[in-house]
Amino acid sequence: MTDRLKRLKFRAWHRGTREADYMIGGFFDRHAATWSEEQIGWFEMVVEEDDVDIMAWALGTGDPPAHLDRPDLIAAMRRLDYIPLP
Repeated sequence: MTDRLKRLKFRAWHRGTREADYMIGGFFDRHAATWSEEQIGWFEMVVEEDDVDIMAWALGTGDPPAHLDRPDLIAAMRRLDYIPLP
């Protein structure tokens, strides 16, 4: 894993709340290995946003701003199939 991805993984898993960690970190773990440079850049911008906003996009209760609106990645985030259920 490159240093860039290691830093991004840390940012994804250290959000401040357990719920955000699982949602954002789990999304990273599930999909990052297959991302292109462009998709990694998109996620780097996403993790700069507030957790409440990112979670709203993932839950479908909000829409991302135009510069982050990637229907393919937002759809993958909304599937929530990357969060382990007890």
